Amino acid sequence: MKRVVHEPAYILHHYDWSESSVIVEAFSRAHGRVALVAKGAKRPSSNFRPVLLPLQPLLLNWGGDAEIRTLKSAEWGGGQVMPTGDALLSGYYANELLMRLLAREDAHPRLFDAYAALVHVLATDTGEPLVAAALRAFELLLLREAGHLPALGVQTLTFAPLDADAPYRLVAEGGLRAAHDDDSAWLPGARWQALARALDDEAPFTTTLREVAQMPPDARVSLRQQLRELLHYHCGVGTLRTRQMMLDLQALT
Repeated sequence: MKRVVHEPAYILHHYDWSESSVIVEAFSRAHGRVALVAKGAKRPSSNFRPVLLPLQPLLLNWGGDAEIRTLKSAEWGGGQVMPTGDALLSGYYANELLMRLLAREDAHPRLFDAYAALVHVLATDTGEPLVAAALRAFELLLLREAGHLPALGVQTLTFAPLDADAPYRLVAEGGLRAAHDDDSAWLPGARWQALARALDDEAPFTTTLREVAQMPPDARVSLRQQLRELLHYHCGVGTLRTRQMMLDLQALT
């Protein structure tokens, strides 16, 4: 029986498995996304109940050789409190992206570190502009780790270098190309090149966040639109559940 101990992880999702147990989908640093059965977790006396919460750093122990492993213990890893309000919804949105785009048991330690940094930003309630920039940085890193982000320093089909002042559009099926007159969203070549350098940095999340945060508002909106279209293309047909929830709440307010 394979045994994993004190593995840093976050809970992405959970669902009922029996009258007393749940299956949790966890994102771990060394093992990627894993499915774990937490036996007895629904009982009032279970030690799992106060610990298996989303957007909280955990240390997990599990064992077994089946597709769904058995969670042995879980403890809080310390750090920040749970995000609230719009930041909480943003965290659920990031969790849904990880669930849809990552295969099970495919480790992405750099992406795990970026996710942990995103959760820290969400929990510290630093304001909407920084939270939005952090989400864009995470989306870029997730797309790259999942193999869905083309190289941002050249045009995808021709490998032609970018003109710093010319407009370019990121599209789902064609990658990065010269923008057309009817394109509603694009960025100049210099912006794409700066993002490419940031993603290659030793601290890609922090550097990419900084690059996005210093963009003018119209450029940030354009980047968001292009990334959302790319994410929806690779996540499948239909709006992400958390994204639709955010839109519904915005409509009410």
